[in-house]
Amino acid sequence: MTVEQEHFGELDHPPRLLMGPGPINVHPRVLRAMSVQLLGQFDPEFTQYMNQTMALYRSVFETKNRWTFLIDGSSRAAIEAALVSSLTPGDAAVIVSSGRFGLLLAEIAGRCGARITMVEGAWGGVVEPEAIEAAVHRARPRLVACVHGDTSTTMAQPIEAIGGICRRYGALLYVDATATLSGMPVPVDAWGADIVTAGLQKCLGGPSGSAPITISDRAAEHIFKRRHVERGLATAGAGDAVGQRIASNYFDLAMIMDYWSDKRLNHHTEAASMLYAARECARVALEEGLPARFARHRLAGRAVVAGAQAMGLTIYGDPAYKMSHVTAVEIPAAIDGERVRERMRCDFEIEIGTAFGALAGKVWRIGSMGINARKDAVLTTLAALESVLRREGIGFAPGAGVDAALAVYDGATPA
Repeated sequence: MTVEQEHFGELDHPPRLLMGPGPINVHPRVLRAMSVQLLGQFDPEFTQYMNQTMALYRSVFETKNRWTFLIDGSSRAAIEAALVSSLTPGDAAVIVSSGRFGLLLAEIAGRCGARITMVEGAWGGVVEPEAIEAAVHRARPRLVACVHGDTSTTMAQPIEAIGGICRRYGALLYVDATATLSGMPVPVDAWGADIVTAGLQKCLGGPSGSAPITISDRAAEHIFKRRHVERGLATAGAGDAVGQRIASNYFDLAMIMDYWSDKRLNHHTEAASMLYAARECARVALEEGLPARFARHRLAGRAVVAGAQAMGLTIYGDPAYKMSHVTAVEIPAAIDGERVRERMRCDFEIEIGTAFGALAGKVWRIGSMGINARKDAVLTTLAALESVLRREGIGFAPGAGVDAALAVYDGATPA
């Protein structure tokens, strides 16, 4: 080893409480699952784990979709797989956006060569269904894409009406539910959504690196029209579909679906430890029960809001559309928001989030998700924020934030 490498010690950072918009602390059961020894990707026991994971996520997504599985990669990997496999160059796409991650959908759809029609709402709000329908009527798109919970603004876009709009005009509906799956209701079948993707690192309480996805039969039929078999795997008589080949190999959903099907047609080497993590995330969520889990996230979010307001802080955005478990707090004038975050991290080992783009330096984002959507984590975070803000010269009654949050918990009714 070089002299420099001799100073690289074993990983040993302090156990920081991650109360930002994600990632969050990983559930101990998920960490234990990730330590299980690997199996070969075609070992019958491993393929049974794959089948179990598909079944578990059907329940988490509240769907009967056969094609419910994992994309190896962060939540953005699943977003890209959904869009590159659905859109061919020249296809029309309507993108619903009122935050950073709606703009990300437009970025990726544009790289797919789609003709994009934006339907934009002001940050801090959502887009009304009437505006979406008007855009769909004009553009007649192949796909409508939207974000359910945009953590950049902490707003949750209502999805219920969009599925009906897409059905009336023959469009596919894609929903990015990265930040909401298992923390807010994501009833895929009731929405009429065709492709929905998520990530583990938010409400599911796992690490980033595996992305659940569910695909309707209608969307699967469209994707399979573009199926292509790699030359090294093709057998005699196995011809490609007639549609244009999906531009990405790694994110080719048709090939990935063949891999997750009974064919087990090799596409990539499944990330075994991440599959173990995703499987356990779903088991934890379903053992708790989705209604109870949603209620726990709502309660924690209400406590964060009450605590922040009791300290004289203003909650950003339209409260009618606020995500239940991520709260944007406006940074008071003359306060250095990054210094507050640094003191939270260095003095209390607690991380809260900053913001992007138009909101950079204007809000903190406090998450209460997964295993961190619990009373002690919320109270500890508020107590630390109180201490830091008093040192910054913000005046309020000591203990006001914690007391307000406690009142929310004391008045809570069973889920």
